[in-house]
Amino acid sequence: MGFIAIRGGKKIECLNYFKAHLASLLKLENVGLLLGSGASVPAGGLTLAGLWEDFINRYSEYAKWLKNEGFIGSCYLCKETPPNIDELINSLEIAHAEWTRHQNQRLPELHHARINLYKSILRAAVFDESMREGKWDKGSADALGFNENKLAHHKLVLQKLLSTRQPGQSAPWVFTTNYDLAIEWAADSIGLHVLNGFIGLHRRVFSPQSFDLGFRNTQARGEARFGSYNIYLAKLHGSLTWSESDDEILEMQDLLAWEKITGFLKDEHANEDFGFLVMPRAAKYMETIGFVLGELFRRFSEFISKPQTVLIVNGYGFGDRHINRLLLSGTLNPTLQLVIYYPEFSGEDSKEKLPRTLNKLVESENPRVTVIGGGNEAYIDSLAEHLPDPLLYDENTQKYRELLKDE
Repeated sequence: MGFIAIRGGKKIECLNYFKAHLASLLKLENVGLLLGSGASVPAGGLTLAGLWEDFINRYSEYAKWLKNEGFIGSCYLCKETPPNIDELINSLEIAHAEWTRHQNQRLPELHHARINLYKSILRAAVFDESMREGKWDKGSADALGFNENKLAHHKLVLQKLLSTRQPGQSAPWVFTTNYDLAIEWAADSIGLHVLNGFIGLHRRVFSPQSFDLGFRNTQARGEARFGSYNIYLAKLHGSLTWSESDDEILEMQDLLAWEKITGFLKDEHANEDFGFLVMPRAAKYMETIGFVLGELFRRFSEFISKPQTVLIVNGYGFGDRHINRLLLSGTLNPTLQLVIYYPEFSGEDSKEKLPRTLNKLVESENPRVTVIGGGNEAYIDSLAEHLPDPLLYDENTQKYRELLKDE
């Protein structure tokens, strides 16, 4: 389709104009990135549609059982139309608790349907085998390797966001609905510190006050202070490496998590309590991850309410009602700028086909809302290309250069 973008209801004809607009936004005090499942596709992840297709292909009998029991409509047996996975999981959790209490005879089928759905969710987040380098056997020296080439776009996006930070400005925030480790791996590959709410070396415990900390070079002065040394990462739906122990939420090392996950995927008699917190499930919300997810969503809400803020959205399908409400309410912040990449957006004619929340944002014709579409032009590789290249200057130096240019 080619590059398509609108701002405040007006079409942006020139790609260079959009790049200049984006570069000016990144000079604001607060810069954030919201990533959905689509952003992880280059690394081998699956979108929600791909997740649902995996479930139907592998467990078609349980997909039909869910339809016959009224958990999903018949339209969702079509691979191209996934249901709301969060709502489906919650419905299954509630039904499981109720059927267990009444000793319902259909409980075994429900159990298997839930387990298989969890397995498809995990497959969507663990990437394919080509992502992982090394033997990945217990105790192997090269077990922690991963294919950095598949994270090239993530690395470039992080590097460019970091380079926009002026002295005294806060580090960028990355919010994601994904369970995968794409951001963590990309940051590791470029030596970037990630503050994700967990502190500790061998025993990493969730401590939200760590979000109020940061890294800086104590020897840097003036232009040398340009850029940031860390990012803040908030995984709004949980992570593959989170687990619960003694009423505390811990972050596990990647290799240990991988061994446990692969064991769960291969076990035909697996139990649903496999130990990782990757879904905001209603039945266990208060006793497990209510505190963690509540804190992360609070940080997200605080971020979009800050003055002089830009939030770039990529790979997000607008399937989370909580996030959607926060995005809509964020437009009440008179200094919030939203830049939304949505591949299916093809101009004014496509508004009715957009998700309800995105449609509202487009129809508002708010000049602080920019939407980019055009298929491939709205993927994460395009975002990496659209972000400005690093420049080494601070505000005072830039002013002096402009004065000298005038002379």
